Amino acid sequence: MVLHSKNLLAAAIVLLIVTVGATGCLRYSFTGVAIPADVRTIYIPFFPDQSGSGLGNLSDQLNDAMINRFINQSRLQFTDSPENADVIIEGSITSYSNRPFSVAGDQRANLNRVQISVRATYRYAEQEQPEWQKNFSGNFEYDPVESPVDGESEAAFEALSRIADNMFSDAMGSW
Repeated sequence: MVLHSKNLLAAAIVLLIVTVGATGCLRYSFTGVAIPADVRTIYIPFFPDQSGSGLGNLSDQLNDAMINRFINQSRLQFTDSPENADVIIEGSITSYSNRPFSVAGDQRANLNRVQISVRATYRYAEQEQPEWQKNFSGNFEYDPVESPVDGESEAAFEALSRIADNMFSDAMGSW
């Protein structure tokens, strides 16, 4: 009799775990993003570069990174006009710096850090007030001796990718 009760208790616990696990999985999409059914499109205009960086492609890189995150990691469709969008993410690149991060014994930088800041707004198209308006920052280090020009470009790309990841996470967290 005691053995039978233990088996029933074990079966009940397993059934409870399976039930809770199955219902928990139903709330999430395969990408981990749960988007409301009525939200289908997103508009992401170019983020103008107001940083004075001198790099001509920061806006393009950020825009591409943002579009790739939302299109590849959610079910949202990109639209090229705010009139056709359910949600809008817009903003500007506000600052850019490229400074020594680590100095070697001979007083020369052996690592530089590129740091980029972006001011962004996320809102539903039918609403005047944004869900959030935030500053995002990303940085990445490179070796200025080994590859000064390409290293800076790659570091800027990586910093922008981190910013795009953070904006994506914050936008998806709003749902």
